Amino acid sequence: MKKLIIGNTHIDLPIIQGGMGVGISLSNLASAVANEGGIGVISAAGVGLFYKESNDYAKNNRFGLRQEIRKTRALTNGKIGVNIMVAFTNYSDLVQVAIEEEVDFIFVGAGLPLDLPKYLKEDSKTKLVPIISSGRAAKIIIKKWQKNFNYLPDAFIVEGPLAGGHLGFKKGTMDDDASKLENLLVDVLNTIAPIEQKYDEKIPLIAAGGIYTGEDIYRFINKGASAVQMGTRFVATHECDASNTFKQSYIDSNEKDMVYIESPVGLPGRAIYNPFLEDVEKGLKHPFNCPYNCIHTCPKEEAPYCIILALFNAKIGKLKNGFAFAGKNAHRIKKILSVKELIHELIQGYKQAELNFA
Repeated sequence: MKKLIIGNTHIDLPIIQGGMGVGISLSNLASAVANEGGIGVISAAGVGLFYKESNDYAKNNRFGLRQEIRKTRALTNGKIGVNIMVAFTNYSDLVQVAIEEEVDFIFVGAGLPLDLPKYLKEDSKTKLVPIISSGRAAKIIIKKWQKNFNYLPDAFIVEGPLAGGHLGFKKGTMDDDASKLENLLVDVLNTIAPIEQKYDEKIPLIAAGGIYTGEDIYRFINKGASAVQMGTRFVATHECDASNTFKQSYIDSNEKDMVYIESPVGLPGRAIYNPFLEDVEKGLKHPFNCPYNCIHTCPKEEAPYCIILALFNAKIGKLKNGFAFAGKNAHRIKKILSVKELIHELIQGYKQAELNFA
């Protein structure tokens, strides 16, 4: 596989491990991926739930993210990033912590990060990578960043509807041809081509959502992507920070279990169907008092359940009180591997695809 080059940073393996919350990708998984030459990513979502230093959720999140970054740095000399949602009420705090800790990359989704470059200092080393699902979003971000900060995105992640977790698509559009990752990639490539020419700068595109095999990686790189992001495949690894019960839910799942859900925060999502989601589907509520106020778009008074508590419960194996987000292809996973074994499998699959399509 060719190296991924983002600005002056060279990444040996063109694979970014997706940032998965709550607590699914923390220092253990991120460092393992970085040690194999890819980019290991810590999810900032709900990280404070694992660091209850006080009764202040935002303070715990700042502290927790800082600790996870430092733990990751202690375990690897490779490239690491942090995944942060624009929709977080403490988005600004988390971005500042990640930059202060000099992570290599910040990946930002669940909204357009129109002000992200303002957090950089003159000597900041962190590169900024928005997660988008259309050429239109790329154009809006580029226009705002150029006008207000004289800054181009260092790269884009282009995420399709086969991804797990919250998705950047309107209900009813996820199965449209226009929403297929292949077509989204072309859309964004066409959008940024004149901008790259104008500024004489390369903006790498990273394809994400449903990528499962080395052949998939080969296919998308040959369609113009510079790298891929993979989340679901890294869940079923020994190093993943989720509980074994969470990982086993992937292995036990069937294709019909991969469902769209309406998240309480107003976004569609993809998860593994289970009794908790069945209750939600039947209109049964899981009462809660919101102690966190974690997402801007959450209608706390009407929400049938607390999304962050449901994901926290799933992470620690209490799936009766939560559920697992997962990509469309999670049901294909049949065993738990080490990160090293998974990377080897992906590289071999890529090489075989090169031979097959040469």
